[in-house]
Amino acid sequence: MGSLEALAAQIQGLSSSAGDISRLHVILKQAEDSLRSESTRLSPILNQLDPSIHSLGYVYILEACTSIPISKEQAATLVPYIARFISFCVPEQVRLAPDKFVSVCKRFKEQVVLLEAPIRGVAPMLAAVQKLQSSSEHLTSLHPEFLLLCLLAKCYKTGLSILEDDIFEVDQPRDFFLYCYYGGMICIGQKRFRKALELLHNAVTAPMSNINAIAIEAYKKYIMVSLIHHGQFSTNLPKYTSSAAQRHLKNFCQPYIDLANSYSTGKIAELEAYIQTNREHFENDNNLGLVKQVVSSMYKRNIQRLTQTYLTLSLQDIANTVQLNSPKEAEMHVLQMIQDGEIFATINQKDGMVRFLEDPEQYKTCEMIEHIDSSIQRIMALSRKLTAIDEQISCDPLYLAKAGRERQRFDFDDFDTVPQKFNI
Repeated sequence: MGSLEALAAQIQGLSSSAGDISRLHVILKQAEDSLRSESTRLSPILNQLDPSIHSLGYVYILEACTSIPISKEQAATLVPYIARFISFCVPEQVRLAPDKFVSVCKRFKEQVVLLEAPIRGVAPMLAAVQKLQSSSEHLTSLHPEFLLLCLLAKCYKTGLSILEDDIFEVDQPRDFFLYCYYGGMICIGQKRFRKALELLHNAVTAPMSNINAIAIEAYKKYIMVSLIHHGQFSTNLPKYTSSAAQRHLKNFCQPYIDLANSYSTGKIAELEAYIQTNREHFENDNNLGLVKQVVSSMYKRNIQRLTQTYLTLSLQDIANTVQLNSPKEAEMHVLQMIQDGEIFATINQKDGMVRFLEDPEQYKTCEMIEHIDSSIQRIMALSRKLTAIDEQISCDPLYLAKAGRERQRFDFDDFDTVPQKFNI
């Protein structure tokens, strides 16, 4: 125990200046093995340290404490310690040992899940993401952990807070896949289908040498969200999609492609029959709820088609045409679509008639002009960023070496000259 007390004294004495912290970091690295061997006796030392001052030492002690299997009772004790540490730690210190900090935060996530209280981890994990990030453009290993906690706790709005940032720097490819997949699910939970499509699309088309389970699950949801948001789905992936995804994704997602084919017929009865036949498959994938939203979207698509043909129509006629059970059900669908801005219409309650209107937006209000201007500014900033990245890559030695090798394979100077008879 004497050596542990000495280490605690060193942590307390070497946490003030940058030079002292660098020396402390060397000492802590050398003491890693002994800390792990004494992991069951480290808890009292945490009480001697202040996370807002001794952040580097604190994260090493916490990492060792949580390196062994934790029971539910131990988790109940450790969770407040870790939450307090994350809230008060100094970002500059924990970034010196990012692996330790990430390890502690991931175990913290596991512990709140073990306690069946994921909501207790949402705020601390958001703080951890912000403290580990070098900038808002940096995707850390904690982004997926935070989004998963938001999903488990159903705190979708909180999860949206980190999904608006443009990401240009990624630590690990797996983090990017999970960020896009979990982020897509959060956007689905908030009915933000356009953003969900963007994130799921990124997971499906991201570079990969081999097909992975995350991309497969993302593709299943991408198909369904495409049907909900666009009313259609195309199996053609962009040219920049990896060859592994191009070749294998469809094989793993055939029931969902068949679902899209059934949807394209516009026949509710046929779609519902297909879903009923494959219900067990959708349930096993935990996608039945989203499948039901696909069915609901077909009713909406059929109602939208009516707006292109009729100026007025009775609720009874709408119910008959789109195969709803009653005028009341048709009224509920129309009202929801009006509220969501999907159609523009008024309902006369006296005679049950629906009058379809033109889009009232004239695109000349101050709010709309400000919205358009902010979009233009964002696109210009994105263009500048892409230009800078392109210039950076074009100067990268590894890229130039690879590009040089590729160019040698197709050096046109090595080809025979055009035969004389073809000269002009």
